[in-house]
Amino acid sequence: MKTVYLVRHASAEGQPIDAPLTEQGRKQALALVEFFRQKEIDLIFSSPYKRAIDTIKPLSDSKKIKIIEDSRLGERVLSTVSFEDWRDKLKQSFDDFDLVFEGGESHTAGMERAKSLLEDILCSKDENILLVSHGNMTTLLMRYFNESFGYDCLMELTNPDVFELVVSDEKTILKRIWDDRI
Repeated sequence: MKTVYLVRHASAEGQPIDAPLTEQGRKQALALVEFFRQKEIDLIFSSPYKRAIDTIKPLSDSKKIKIIEDSRLGERVLSTVSFEDWRDKLKQSFDDFDLVFEGGESHTAGMERAKSLLEDILCSKDENILLVSHGNMTTLLMRYFNESFGYDCLMELTNPDVFELVVSDEKTILKRIWDDRI
């Protein structure tokens, strides 16, 4: 049996790679330390984006587990063009997984990143793994196990958000476990 925790980063000041957490986000990161206090964790993988690293660093320090940065957990870029109707464009990308906007990444390509990472993790000897990512990529990671995860699920995610994935030979159970919202 393997347990994988999927964590969406805490509240941040924006979308750039170097966007820091807000004051609220820093409090949320500390709340994650308490939330995971009694949970066993062997490895922590994180998106290299500042907001993801800063979300999990207090927990990493608390449990004395090194953060492994993995670019496969980086956010899926919709486009390098700033769209006023970005939500409509994002929804379109969930309807057509091969759709690519200028400078962006298709859902198909994002799913390949998710699949590659999850297959590596599921084949590893470690049993309790925590992954820190972003809304769109977290949705794709969940979609790997349950195709019903899509645009609507993404829009319902919070900052932060935590899902627990328990994988055994018999079945896979995926559930939201973050209920202590700040």
